Amino acid sequence: MASQIRSLMTPITPIRNCSCRRCCEHDRKTYWRAEMTRIVLGNARIVLPNDVVHGHVTAEGGWITSIDTGRKLPVGAIDFAGDFLMPGLVDLHSDHLEKHIMPRAGVYWHALSAAVSYDAQVISSGITTMFDSFGLVGEEFDSDRNGALGRMLQGMEEAAIEGLLRADHFIHLRCEIIEADIVERFATLQEHPRLKLVSLMDHTPGQRTFPDSNKWKMHQKRRTGASDAELDAILAARQEARDQYAIRNRRAISKICQEKGIVVASHDDTTLDHVLEAKELGNRISEFPTTRLAATEARRRDVQIVMGAPNLVRGGSHIGNLSASECARASLLDVLASDYIPASLLHAAFLLNGETIGWTLPQAVATVTSSPAACVGLDDRGEIVLGKRADLLRVRLHNRLPVIRSVWRAGNLVY
Repeated sequence: MASQIRSLMTPITPIRNCSCRRCCEHDRKTYWRAEMTRIVLGNARIVLPNDVVHGHVTAEGGWITSIDTGRKLPVGAIDFAGDFLMPGLVDLHSDHLEKHIMPRAGVYWHALSAAVSYDAQVISSGITTMFDSFGLVGEEFDSDRNGALGRMLQGMEEAAIEGLLRADHFIHLRCEIIEADIVERFATLQEHPRLKLVSLMDHTPGQRTFPDSNKWKMHQKRRTGASDAELDAILAARQEARDQYAIRNRRAISKICQEKGIVVASHDDTTLDHVLEAKELGNRISEFPTTRLAATEARRRDVQIVMGAPNLVRGGSHIGNLSASECARASLLDVLASDYIPASLLHAAFLLNGETIGWTLPQAVATVTSSPAACVGLDDRGEIVLGKRADLLRVRLHNRLPVIRSVWRAGNLVY
């Protein structure tokens, strides 16, 4: 499982324990130079880091080489007819691959087919850099996830080796820290060259995601049909495991990640203590804080706040936790992640730009492009800036819904 997931256009020699910059430089020396593509995208509303201008963008060999204003269409340019030209989206958290590998409970799909169909959905949603979220879990009602993990890694690796992926894929490991052997299981993947993000989760009922244990029981009854007696037994076992393992495992995995330069996110922070503990352990991201108190403390501690795009699109959390729109209005939002619906990412960005919240379009677009890229050290992408990667989108608004018309990754048309 520690084999690398390679890049889209050509096979790349594995680089063990590489930093992002080394990976990117290696990519530059292989297929960017070999492709030497040149594209001109014109008559577009270009979303720059701090402005929206009408003009055209030129990319050569996979990199942005010029940005020009004006309405005159250069010779040979692709006419955007006034559509938006935006950076490709960067998604730090998506467990949507699970829906492709396991379309129904207990039903596993062909691994390569699942990987290819998932990647197609990702790229058609405008996501050119995806962090595939794989769960290292052992919960009673998520046992299928353990069976799916190896299949997902296998499918994505095979698809990458065969050149079948159109988006750039990295790994985000979601570690359930109440599991007795989570550190040992993490060790089997900690050397993976595409692993760049780890989130530390504690889904014990009675705190974080489900501060009310009764709500957790109601949720599980709807999901599984389990009896009160079964759920009470599970609840007691999880609380005991948390007391025994959570602190030790959180510290151990955080230390390993610090040593290896892997970014760590805390998950479902609820209290001040949650944020303080995460900050002390070097965690740089607060992923899906469940209360405004926790989000406010994360902002005060210069911890990046990630909220779910489906939360924003739907108008609130599906389990009643903190609203992403409330965070946005209070300037407590840095990054949006698609979580479980890839198409939600672009939609949510344009909602931030709407009348209800009122962010500027560059500010809104940054939450799904440059800000997530910066969180994980991918400084070569996420902005339409000279010298950045030509991961680009053509977007048209249809009744206020942003619709992807074309996608370029490293200057190559992939959708």
